[in-house]
Amino acid sequence: MRRPDRHRGRQSFLLTDWQSPEYTHTDLAKRISALISFRVVVVTLLLGSFYIFRIEYHQLSRPSDFSYFIASLYLLTIFYAVILRKLKKPAHYTAFAYAQITVDIAAETILIYITGGIESTFSFMFPLSILSAGIVLNRRACYIFATLSSVLYGGLLDLQFYGIIGNSPSLTFTEKNLFYNIFAYITAFYIVAFLSGYLSEKLHKATRNLEEKDTVLSDLKALSEYIIESMPSGVFTTDMDRRIISFNTSAQEITGLSPPEVTGKTPDDIFPFLRDFHEPFDRIDGEIQRDGKTLSVGMRISALRDSAGKPIGMIGVFQDLTELKAMEAEVKRKEKWAVIGKLSASIAHELRNPLAALKGSIEMLREKKVPEEHADHLMEIALSEMDRLNAIITDFLLYAKPRELNKQSFDVHQALRDITTLLKSAETNGKHVEISTKLDGELFITGDAGQIQQVFWNLSMNAIDAVSDGGTIEIYTAKKNNTVEIFFRDNGKGINKSDTDNVFYPFYTTKEHGTGLGLSIALKITEEHGGKIEVDSGGPGKGSTFKVILPINNT
Repeated sequence: MRRPDRHRGRQSFLLTDWQSPEYTHTDLAKRISALISFRVVVVTLLLGSFYIFRIEYHQLSRPSDFSYFIASLYLLTIFYAVILRKLKKPAHYTAFAYAQITVDIAAETILIYITGGIESTFSFMFPLSILSAGIVLNRRACYIFATLSSVLYGGLLDLQFYGIIGNSPSLTFTEKNLFYNIFAYITAFYIVAFLSGYLSEKLHKATRNLEEKDTVLSDLKALSEYIIESMPSGVFTTDMDRRIISFNTSAQEITGLSPPEVTGKTPDDIFPFLRDFHEPFDRIDGEIQRDGKTLSVGMRISALRDSAGKPIGMIGVFQDLTELKAMEAEVKRKEKWAVIGKLSASIAHELRNPLAALKGSIEMLREKKVPEEHADHLMEIALSEMDRLNAIITDFLLYAKPRELNKQSFDVHQALRDITTLLKSAETNGKHVEISTKLDGELFITGDAGQIQQVFWNLSMNAIDAVSDGGTIEIYTAKKNNTVEIFFRDNGKGINKSDTDNVFYPFYTTKEHGTGLGLSIALKITEEHGGKIEVDSGGPGKGSTFKVILPINNT
C-alpha cells in the first residue's frame, strides 16, 4: 500500500491558490522583500518616535528592555534579508512569509505587554500584520493570522486583568470593559482579515490576468514579427515623419540594403519612383537600381494605425517583379506571333474562297466553250468575287491601319437617328425588321463622329443579321457618371456562352456571309476613343445586347 507523501501535503498547504511555481518564485520574493523593508520603516518611525516624544514612557518598568526589543527587531530584519537570498523553492518562500508574520504578531504581543498591556497604544499593530498577510500571501493567511492575533491579544489581556502577569489595570477597568475590549478588537481583526483577503485575492487575480494578457500580447507581437520576417514580400514601416523604422528580411534581399542603411530615411530615398506620387495609393509599379541592374518593383502603401485606429505612420509592401515582367514580355511576344499567325491563316482562308471562284470563272471563259448566257453569269460571278475581295481588303485595312482621330463635339442621339434612317432603307435580305429608338433630346460627346457612326453601323448590321423576319431591334442610351452607354438590343438567335469571348476576334463569324471584321473594327474604334464594348446574351434563341461605353469628354 502506497504511503501518503506528507511533505507534498504540507507543501500544497503552504502554496497559495493563485500562485503557479514560476509566479511564486518571482513575485512572492518581491513581496517578502517589500515586507522586510516595510518592517524597518515601521520600527524606525513608530517605535523610534516613542523614544523621542516619550509618550507613555513612564509606564515602562525597565526602559532598557524596550531598547533591547527595538534592537532585536533590527537584527531580525537583517536575519530575514540574509535568509531570503538563500531561498530557492517556491514552498520555502511561502513558509518563510508565514514564519515572518507569525514572529511579527508575537513581537507585537510583547510590545503591547511591555508598554502597558490593556492600556498600550500599540494594539493597532495587529491589523498591520493581517494586512501584510493579505498582501504577501492570500485570504486564508489573513484569517489564520487574525485568529492568532485574537488568541494572543485576548490571552494577554486576560492574564493581565486577573493579575497573573504584569500590573493589574485601574479600578475603573471592569470585567465588562475587558470582554468588550477583547470583542471589539477581535471583530476588528476579522473585519480587516476579510477586507484585506478579499482585496488581496482580487489584486492577485487582476495581476495574474494582466500577466496572462501581457504574455498573450508578447506572443502575438512575436508572432507578427515572425510573420513579417517570413513574408516573401518586402515590408517597411515609417513614423509620422515618413522616416523608415523597420525593414524586413525580404525588403533587404530585394533592395540589397541593410536596416542601418535605410533607417531614418524616407521611402522616396530608397524608391525614387515614389517622388511623383502621393500616398496612400492602391498600387504603383516602378524601377530601382541594385548592383548595376534595374529591378521592377510593384508597391502598395497604406496608413499604419494603432489599436485605436489612430494613424501612427505608413506601411509599404512591395515585390520584385523583374522575373514576372520578363515572363509577361515573353508571353506577350509569343501571343503576338500567335495572333499574327492566326490572323494570317484567317486572311488566307478568306481570300482563297473568292480567288478560287474567280479563277474557275476565268478559266471557263478562256476556253470559250460555254454558252453565251452562261458566260454572262460567270462574268457576274467574277465581278462579285472581285468586289468581295475588295471588301475584305478594305475592312482589313480599316482594322489594321490606325487612322488619325478628328475629335470634335457631336450629338450622339443625332448620329444614332441618322444610322436608323439608313438602316430602314438598307437591304435586309428580304426580312422585315422593326427598329425602335429611345433618344430624347441631345447628348453631346467628344470624338470622331465619322468613326463612331461606323461603330453604330456595324453593331446595327450585326443585330439585323441576327434577327429573323419580323424581328425587333431596340436602340437607346443611358448617361452614367462621365460616360454614355449606347445599347443595341435584338431578339435574334443569341450567342452561345462559349462564343462571347470570340465575337470581337478578326475574321471570326458564324454567318454564312461576311468577313468577320465588323465587330472587330467596332471594338478597335471604341477603344481608340477610350471606351469599351460589352456583350450580354441569354444564350441561343434569347437575343443579345451590345453595350458601347464612351467617355463624354475624351480630349
